[in-house]
Amino acid sequence: MGILSVLFDSRRRKTAIALAKAARERGMTVEQFASSLSREDLARYVPPAKNKPKAENEPKVEMPEVAQFGLPPDAEVTAAEFIPDAEIDSARQALASGDWRAAAQLLTTIGTNWDRRASLVGRLGDVVANDETGLERWRAERPGDPSVAAVNADGLLRLAWQVRSGLQAQHVSREQWAKFFAILESAEPAAREAAALAPADPTPWVTMLTIARGRQYDNNAFREVWAQLVARDPVNLAAHGSALQYWCAKWGGSHELMWAFAEEGAAKHPKLAWLPLEAAHEAHFGGVDGAWQDPRVASAVDRLLPWLEGEGRDAPGTATSRAYAARALVELGRGREAVEQFRHLGVHADATMWAYSGKGPIVEFRKIRYLACYQAAKG
Repeated sequence: MGILSVLFDSRRRKTAIALAKAARERGMTVEQFASSLSREDLARYVPPAKNKPKAENEPKVEMPEVAQFGLPPDAEVTAAEFIPDAEIDSARQALASGDWRAAAQLLTTIGTNWDRRASLVGRLGDVVANDETGLERWRAERPGDPSVAAVNADGLLRLAWQVRSGLQAQHVSREQWAKFFAILESAEPAAREAAALAPADPTPWVTMLTIARGRQYDNNAFREVWAQLVARDPVNLAAHGSALQYWCAKWGGSHELMWAFAEEGAAKHPKLAWLPLEAAHEAHFGGVDGAWQDPRVASAVDRLLPWLEGEGRDAPGTATSRAYAARALVELGRGREAVEQFRHLGVHADATMWAYSGKGPIVEFRKIRYLACYQAAKG
């Protein structure tokens, strides 16, 4: 255990118990917690020798608590889905109860705000993947409506992914794969129909990108779908997130292709500067040592943060961007800035990236948040 071996003697058991308790409170393993401590901080967990009473004036090193930084308690952290856009959340809830009118009206109001439209269609797609009642009423009242066609296609896509599950490929059963591909096969013509009904709308092509990934398009076929998307909206937020996943080594690309795509996207607009952070995250969990220390990470963070504090403060996808920013800032040793991102995130650990560690999103969120506070306390 490295530095611990220097300090452990006959007091090993008591020290180990104290470290284990402190690590559990912060959602970390003993090894992770111990490695975050300096020699001086670690020493406070070692009980004094019986023949050496503690000096009265010996300083006591206190580990930081998240409340000291204005952050909510660990017990309040939740992985439940959070929709910060009240209108989108309201439309989603109405559709879930069978009433499609609020969704249809909001899609009309959104107009060509493509990022917000893709966000709403995705939320509605989640609803209809679980219950088609509202969708069927909508289609009956407005046959040929481009909006209901887009929601239908996205709902089929999300149903397919529910069947597949979020497990790694080797843990998905043969039966799940068969159902997954069967549903995707019906989702593709539905997405193309939606695209034909609204030729200028990039949203059906956002859906098509994920269908293409699921159906394992080769690189050239995927680029054809991508060309249709960027012809309609070259900086579409949801589309870039979906495409980056395709270019990961675990899907249709490689680390090199993933990074190239991330850099190209980040250069287009500050709202896309989170892409190299996602690339670093994917590379890290893909076994690449030092992925977070890649110079492209610091450059992307510095481009992203002003956007998050300015024009992008309430934009679609901002919460996910903040999650990546918080992790990157901790990896870069910029704890005070990371704490600021956690203040914005509050109790919400629902970003997909928090679930990658295998210990669950809440544990991962709390661990990185604690490390941010630790770094901030050290100045």
